[in-house]
Amino acid sequence: MSRRDFLSQPAPENYVAGLGRGATGFTTRSDLGPAREGPSEDQIKAAVAKRSAQLGLTEAKDDDNEDDGRYQDPDNEVGLFAGGIYEKDDEEADRIWKEVDDRMAKRRQKQREAREEAERLEYERKNPKIQQQFAGLKRALETVTDEEWANLPDPKDLTGRTKRARQARMERFYAVPDSVLAAARDSGQFGTTVAEDGTATEGVNKDGTVTDFAKIGAARDKVLRARLEQQSQSSSVATAGSATSIDPKGYLTSLSSMQGAEQSIGDIEQFRKMLKSAVDSNPKQAASWIAAARLEIAAGKPGAARSLIAKGCEHCPKSEDIWLENIHLNDNRNAKVIAAQAIQANPHSVKLWVEAMKLENDPRSKKKVIRRALDHNQESEALWKEAVNLEEDVEDARILLAKATELIPESLDLWLALARLETPENARKVLNKAVKKLPNSHELWIAAARLEEQLGEGKKRPVMKNAVKFLAKQNAMPKREEWIAEAEKCEEEGAVITCSNIIEETLGWGLDEDDDRKELWMEDARASINRDKFATARAIYAYAIRVFPNSKSLYTAAIDLERNHGSKEDLWHALEKAVEACPHYEVFWLMLAREKAAEAGVDEARLVLARAFKQNPDSEDIWLAAVKLEADNGFIDKARELLKTARQNAPTDRVWMRSVAFERQQGVNEAALDLVQQALQLFPSKPKLWMMKGQIYEDLGQLGPAREAYSTGVRAVPSSIPLWLLYSRLEEKANNVVKARSVLDRARQAVPKSPELWTELIRVERRAGNLNQAKSLMAQALQQMPKSGLLWAERILNLEPRTQRKSLLAEAVKKVEDDPILLVTAARILWAERKLDRAQNWFEKALLLDRDVGDTWAWYYKFLVQHGTEEKRADLVAKCVLVDPRHGEEWTRVAKDPKNAGKKTDEVLKLVAETLS
Repeated sequence: MSRRDFLSQPAPENYVAGLGRGATGFTTRSDLGPAREGPSEDQIKAAVAKRSAQLGLTEAKDDDNEDDGRYQDPDNEVGLFAGGIYEKDDEEADRIWKEVDDRMAKRRQKQREAREEAERLEYERKNPKIQQQFAGLKRALETVTDEEWANLPDPKDLTGRTKRARQARMERFYAVPDSVLAAARDSGQFGTTVAEDGTATEGVNKDGTVTDFAKIGAARDKVLRARLEQQSQSSSVATAGSATSIDPKGYLTSLSSMQGAEQSIGDIEQFRKMLKSAVDSNPKQAASWIAAARLEIAAGKPGAARSLIAKGCEHCPKSEDIWLENIHLNDNRNAKVIAAQAIQANPHSVKLWVEAMKLENDPRSKKKVIRRALDHNQESEALWKEAVNLEEDVEDARILLAKATELIPESLDLWLALARLETPENARKVLNKAVKKLPNSHELWIAAARLEEQLGEGKKRPVMKNAVKFLAKQNAMPKREEWIAEAEKCEEEGAVITCSNIIEETLGWGLDEDDDRKELWMEDARASINRDKFATARAIYAYAIRVFPNSKSLYTAAIDLERNHGSKEDLWHALEKAVEACPHYEVFWLMLAREKAAEAGVDEARLVLARAFKQNPDSEDIWLAAVKLEADNGFIDKARELLKTARQNAPTDRVWMRSVAFERQQGVNEAALDLVQQALQLFPSKPKLWMMKGQIYEDLGQLGPAREAYSTGVRAVPSSIPLWLLYSRLEEKANNVVKARSVLDRARQAVPKSPELWTELIRVERRAGNLNQAKSLMAQALQQMPKSGLLWAERILNLEPRTQRKSLLAEAVKKVEDDPILLVTAARILWAERKLDRAQNWFEKALLLDRDVGDTWAWYYKFLVQHGTEEKRADLVAKCVLVDPRHGEEWTRVAKDPKNAGKKTDEVLKLVAETLS
């Protein structure tokens, strides 16, 4: 074999044989010492760098210019600052920077969440689920007949997957049970027993098998003996103690599941062996002894348990838990002896002293034990509390607490208990001493404020103001959220003035003018209201209003709080403050007038409106409120005079509309027609005036002039959807379906994407009997407006068979987001299917979504009339009156009918519910 050419060449510089595969040296048995060392790490790096430079693969690096990564990371303190000391200034700086970062992150939180939500919706729109992509194809399957389904061929196993799975099941192997192995082992053995005459007998069955009666009898006796022993001793089994400890090997965890359940003898024996091994290997581990004793209790052997735990106490005399377990396993007499031994071994164990005290029956003996315990543990707060609780005389308890606070001055609970037992003057001194001992405790200041409130000086002495100054000076000021929690706690315990003082002095702590303080405080107040802490919320609103005295939103929130959770006097007081702070905001004046009219009478409401006129002489809202007040109380002539004056002083379109509506309600259609003619000359672009004109002509039975009014109105205001609807319904009422269809076609050209117009056109075709045309129009409408709940409701209820309602409803709910009409439709379908609980839930969801839709209230009321209780109906009516809905297809038709003028909200609700079908 020819020699390779490279073998004759000299080795390269610094060549080491085997270096490429990681072999840098080896040692054989013949070597007396280690093999020679390979090249050092620096030599290897130098050789590799030199070879790379020769081949031109890499550029040589200048070690002098190499930057160490330790000096580039400011958070890496293993370099320059490795020897620095982390002082309080550094900690304060880190805390301040952390607060700055948290505040900046909180500012951008809403924008970040909104951006993430928009990105998520955009992603879901661009990447729809497979189920949504195939929704249309699934609906198309409804046209497949039964014969076509039956003729579909069965799928073939083209991949062989089914065959392979079947073969795998046939070739599965199972482990042989021990019973089979034991039977095979004993199949060739013969069992014998000794008879009374001394001869051996065998139990041979007819099939040749042999029965070992000796083992069967022994096993039966063993089981019977265990059951009898457990039954006889079950009455004397002591309950396991409450002392808990954790065993690293999990023995206690395994035993905890055994209590209260019958365990087999084999399991108990197995646990017993395990625990015996644990005790023998480490007798100083108290947890093993406790687990072994509890195992015997579970096995029904309390005597063995006591014996084991006694041995455990000998091996672990310093363990509290094992002594407590021993005490719990014995009766009261023996437990006292054991407790004395335990205390002798552990004189400073508070738990053992308390347990020894509980073993005594009379209070005198308990006091004796506790006082002996205090001799050994003078600084135990728990023992002093037990001693105070045992005292029946207040003076003795005060003396004990005074001594306890001297020995344990850092105990907050003891100081507060002493202050509660002292007289008011002494309580102040006690709290002053406590503040000196515990300068960082804000609870002491709150206790002082509550003390002043009890003395009737809660508003005079600025305790909380001084507390804030003192705690801030001590750098122990709690966070704003903690102060709110303390205020709610005071409110819960009846200290309302202290609650208000806490909020007043601490709500603005830590907030700058740059922060959105008003939103934060309103959010805090809403959170307190949700927790039923109304006094705290009232104090938050009061403080916020002092900072923002002209904020309408704050006054509105405070008024809502008083209306829902306060008294009438509180509500009037809040409204009076609101009209004083915002005299040109008519809403507050109208609220005050409405409340005064409901509770104090018409005269008080007139005085409020008179004050409102002085502040807002040209306000149409106040004029109309005055007219409504007079009309509702039967002063028709006075209301008419007010409207006449309002048309002169505040000639707005609303005033003219209210004048026309007032005359219609009184049945004077000629005067109403004259007024609407004058109003249209002033406001020809107001669609409501054209609608009123056409409705007046309809009431008079003059369809021609009514048609002319609607026709002129849609030319003047082509974007008014209600005007187009009235025009179409007039033509349909006159049996001119073609004309009605033409009107709606023109309306759809003027307002292209209007669900109301499309729905009305579909209804016109459906009422005319053109169901196929209605379905075709519905398909076009849904293609243009797939998220219209009104269109989906019309299709589900009136155009499709009942069998397809649920599938269509599921598809509509996925496409339409938060539409009350669709939710009411779902509730009506469930109602028809007698799923009453689910239907009620959907009605309530619709109300939560939009409370201003009156049709939802009416449908829910109709549902409760049939399936609800009287209490539930009354609650619904009360909520509806409070909300006072103004919208809804049927609601507006009934509420604005001149015949129903002056009816209250509850009456309108019942009328609308009667018209629904």
